Amino acid sequence: MSLARNRRRERGVDYWPGFVDALSTLLLAIMFLLTVFVLAQFFLSREISGRDQVLNRLNSQINELTQLLALERSGKQDLEDTLANLQASLSESETDRSRLQQLLDSGSGATAAAEAQIGALSETLDAEKKVSQRALNQVELLNQQISALRSQLAALEDALEVSETKDQETQAKIADLGRRLNVALAQRVQELNRYRSDFFGRLREILSSREDVRVVGDRFVFQSEVLFPSGGNELNPAGQEQMAKLAEAINELSREIPEEINWVLRVDGHTDNVPLSGTGRYADNWELSTARATSVVKYLIENGVPANRLVAAGFGEFQPIADGDSDEARATNRRIELKLTER
Repeated sequence: MSLARNRRRERGVDYWPGFVDALSTLLLAIMFLLTVFVLAQFFLSREISGRDQVLNRLNSQINELTQLLALERSGKQDLEDTLANLQASLSESETDRSRLQQLLDSGSGATAAAEAQIGALSETLDAEKKVSQRALNQVELLNQQISALRSQLAALEDALEVSETKDQETQAKIADLGRRLNVALAQRVQELNRYRSDFFGRLREILSSREDVRVVGDRFVFQSEVLFPSGGNELNPAGQEQMAKLAEAINELSREIPEEINWVLRVDGHTDNVPLSGTGRYADNWELSTARATSVVKYLIENGVPANRLVAAGFGEFQPIADGDSDEARATNRRIELKLTER
C-alpha cells in the first residue's frame, strides 16, 4: 500500500521548482542586461562629456579670436582715420606751396621769406609723407594679421566639424557595440541556462530517492545532517556517497559545456541560529558554515572536479529559509546549497 502511494507521488510532476527556476533566471538576465545598459550609458555620457568639453574649449578660442579681430579692426580704422587726416594736411600743404610758388613767380619782394617758408613746408610735407608711409605699413601689417586670424578661424571651424563627425561615429559605434553585447549576453545566458537545466535534471535523477534533498529555486539544498555529524565538518559516509555522485554528474557536464562559458558551482554553507560555545573547534557559526562548505569543495576536487570551477562560501545563521526557533525550523536552516552559475 505504501509502495503504491510512493509510486503515485513519484509519477506526479512538480512544476513549481521549474517555474521558480525559470523566473529567477529571467530576473537575473534582466538585472544583468540593465547593468550592461547602465554601463553603456555611463561610458557614452563620459564620451559625450569629453566632446562637449572640446567643443566648449574651441568655442572659447573662437570668441577670443573674434574679440582680437574686433580690436585689430578698430586699430585699423583709427590708422585709416589718421591717414585720411594726414592726406588732408598734405593736400593743404600742397595748396599752400602752390600758392607761395605763385607768389614767388609773381615777383613779390618776399622771395627769400617765401623760399624759406617753402623749404619749411617741404620738410613738413616730407615728414608727413614718412608718417603716412608708416601708417600705410601698419595698415598692411593689420591686413596680414586679419588674414591670419581668418585662416585660424577657418581651421578651428574645420576642426570643430571633424570633432562633431567623430562624435557621431563614436555614438554609432557605441550603439552597435551595445546591440552586439546584448545579443552575445543573451546567447551566453541561454547556453548557461540550458546546461544548468541539464545539470539539475541529472541531479534530480541521482537524488530522486532522497527526501532530505530539496530543490529551492535555482539551487539544490542538502540538510546538514545528511552530510555532517552534529557540530562537525567532516563528511560522513552517506555524505561522501552523495558528493561522489554529485562529482560524477559535474564531471560529465563539464565535458559538454564549451570552454568560453565561465561557469562555477557555488557551495554555500548555512547553520541554525544556535550560537556555539566558543570553546570547541569553531568559534562561531561563521567558521562552522565556511568549514562545511570547504569540506564539500575539497571532496569534490578529490573526485576529479576542477578546482577553478568551485566556490566555497559560509553564511552562518544569517540567511535562514525558515523563520522561528523551533527544532523543525532550525533543522531546515542547517543546510548546504549548490548553485550552478557564471563567474
